[in-house]
Amino acid sequence: MRTLLVTGPGGSGRTTLAAATALAAARAGQRTLVLSADRADTLGTVLGSPGAPGADTYPGLTARRLVPDARFRDDLLAVQERAASALDLLGAERLDGEELTPLPGAEELALLRGLRDAARESGRAGGHDTVIVDLPAAPRALAILALPEQLRRYLRRLLPPERQAARALRPMLGRLAGVPLPAAWLYESAARLEDELAAVQRVIEAPGTTVQLVAEPGPAGADAVRTTATGLALHGLRTEALMANRVLPDTSADTWLAGFAAQQHKTLDAWESAYGRVGRVPHLGRDPRGPDDLAALGLPAPAAAPAPVAWPVTEAPAEEEDHRYVWHIPLPGVARDELGLIRRGDELVVTAGPFRRIVTLPSALRRCTVAGAGLRDGELRVRFAPDPGLWPRGN
Repeated sequence: MRTLLVTGPGGSGRTTLAAATALAAARAGQRTLVLSADRADTLGTVLGSPGAPGADTYPGLTARRLVPDARFRDDLLAVQERAASALDLLGAERLDGEELTPLPGAEELALLRGLRDAARESGRAGGHDTVIVDLPAAPRALAILALPEQLRRYLRRLLPPERQAARALRPMLGRLAGVPLPAAWLYESAARLEDELAAVQRVIEAPGTTVQLVAEPGPAGADAVRTTATGLALHGLRTEALMANRVLPDTSADTWLAGFAAQQHKTLDAWESAYGRVGRVPHLGRDPRGPDDLAALGLPAPAAAPAPVAWPVTEAPAEEEDHRYVWHIPLPGVARDELGLIRRGDELVVTAGPFRRIVTLPSALRRCTVAGAGLRDGELRVRFAPDPGLWPRGN
């Protein structure tokens, strides 16, 4: 399955470009699904079919607006039923389904579930070839995409899988310890959640999943693109295309528009120097609405997926004798004073600007110590030396 995640700064027109790209994919013969969790249904308005989630808006194109209300109520009521005995013991009053409304974050979870469900559907007959996801603005989108990995880490720390092996001994252990141990349903629920999160993470990290970064050229857009590109790379996500939206013509006789266009083109030149080819989407002089306007933007269908971002481990150069391995972490646009690096047990905590990621070291590096690190050509290189106590050198 080909998956394109569309994000960018707030107000950059990312929903419009997600819809235009989905339409281009459908016209190229790809069975296309476009997902959104926007309660205001901006996607439906742009496509010219407001209020019709799940409807085929163009041959080969399905728009699906994810509404979390019903699923949120079902999940919370199921937890309440599971914990009924504890709630009764505390004298707690039961919640009624009609009074429940989604909490903050319900839309994000609905979007991740929608992405997982779309991947499952793609493996069936008549499934979609291409899935385009209209994500929220960049900072929130990065938090959503990082959520499965973070939650899985928390689950492993709170309820380690190896403890579930002693399920049959739990009643006896509870009596010996004199304290109640977690009920079986808690481990079962954690296992189900782990499976769901793992399925979403596989989609996000798949070779066919890339990001389309949308921004309006200018000083604010340039700052947002630099920060977002760093965050995406830190989380191992490949930016397939940087799309400059609402580009003004440079032939206007109006001096105000000409000055604005000159500022845009200065940013575009800087982007092309830093990121390579940049897609330029023209300003139509109006807000695009409907298939005709979206086609006028001239966006191409998603190309074949490039290689995903990798954090390779390589042998150190022969002239460097104090270490043996180098871990290469691509971090475009980051400055030295924005970097942080901490080794904690079998994990490495990497900070780049406002973003942080905790990753588990590959097996070979767990037996090494960090010998140093350096930033070169937009890449953080962490050097490791074998720990003699864990990996004795041969004679």
